[in-house]
Amino acid sequence: MSRIVIGQFMPGNSILHRFDPRAKLLFVFLFFFLIFFVNNISTYLVIYLFVFFCIGLSQIRIRLFLGSIKPVLFIIIFTSILHLVMTKGGTILLTTPFFTVYEEGVRQAAFISSRFLILVVMASLLTFTTSSLDLTDALEQLMGPLRKIRVPVHELALMMSIALRFIPTLWEETEKIKNAQLARGANLESGNIFKRLTAYIPIFIPLFLSSFRRAEELAMAMEARAYRGGIGRTKFRLLEYKRKDYMLIVIFLLLVIGIGWLRS
Repeated sequence: MSRIVIGQFMPGNSILHRFDPRAKLLFVFLFFFLIFFVNNISTYLVIYLFVFFCIGLSQIRIRLFLGSIKPVLFIIIFTSILHLVMTKGGTILLTTPFFTVYEEGVRQAAFISSRFLILVVMASLLTFTTSSLDLTDALEQLMGPLRKIRVPVHELALMMSIALRFIPTLWEETEKIKNAQLARGANLESGNIFKRLTAYIPIFIPLFLSSFRRAEELAMAMEARAYRGGIGRTKFRLLEYKRKDYMLIVIFLLLVIGIGWLRS
């Protein structure tokens, strides 16, 4: 848990750090939709090359991206196994008394796991290169038209930013509580899965109590500073599109054209 890096910002001076947060947020959002149109080896190869190219541009170590994959690794493996044993079609590759593995099952397992990995890495790339303050401002401005239908845009953006900011804090708190329980003789590793889940109850209860306490302290601190929402508030830092930000539009269009051509 101490190596989990979800939601953390890694300061730097790469070109990805200098992009406007609104442009990055829109690009990642549209990229997530584009992933679901990738359906063969050639298109996945293009996406993987693009993702590795972005990782290189970010100047962030690969180890941090591997740490962001760890929390969802079980979901990726479990989903891949389901597709492997339940999807039928093509040549039979393996036959056992319990299940049969088909060629289409292997294909679907590989493609679905690749989608999960790419989504997690791109989301991590966004948070690694964009501070929570910039993400909040970007979300608020992009959702600005929703104010016309009385949607509390500022409050929603603030809640998303706070949730993202407190993910590493909660992981750190969980690690501290776990070490304290182990020091008191708790056994968290032996027994079947049900016994191990039951053993984690003394960790979950203090974690929930700590989370509520932190939320109350944050609310009191905001009230003490006369926070009253986004009405009448001004910005110390103003976001402004620059010429390099429009490069993301060109890059996305090239990806769409390339994947569309390879799909056909």
